[in-house]
Amino acid sequence: MCIKQISVSLDNVPGSLLDVSQFLGAERINIRAISVADITDICTVRLVVDDPEKTVNVLKSHGYSVKETDVIALEVPDHPGGLQAILKPLKRANINVLYLYPFLGRGESGNAIVIMGVNKTEEAIEVLKDNWVRIFGDEVYAL
Repeated sequence: MCIKQISVSLDNVPGSLLDVSQFLGAERINIRAISVADITDICTVRLVVDDPEKTVNVLKSHGYSVKETDVIALEVPDHPGGLQAILKPLKRANINVLYLYPFLGRGESGNAIVIMGVNKTEEAIEVLKDNWVRIFGDEVYAL
């Protein structure tokens, strides 16, 4: 199952992330996962929120350029080396992991959840299901 990720580029200055947080908070939008990466004068913020459509509208109304991307939310076995259950099948299928960051919560099984961007999203979902990786929100597969 794909979920929507919202990306926004911010000037890498004090308060720019606070502004985004305040705009979203004022609209009662809950950030469920966040990644911030800086590249000198600009930082890229990736967000998974409880209302992606509203988030896009709010950010655009404040002058931000936003991008929506399909990403995958996966439960990761909560033990040393657990991430390999996800990475090995993707490597065998020649699917590149572009980025990965934690979701602020746990899955139904109590395992950690990660947000993953890959170069072949739909193919990655099928590969992971075939390898019994639990895709967050999909009740059919378990670790």
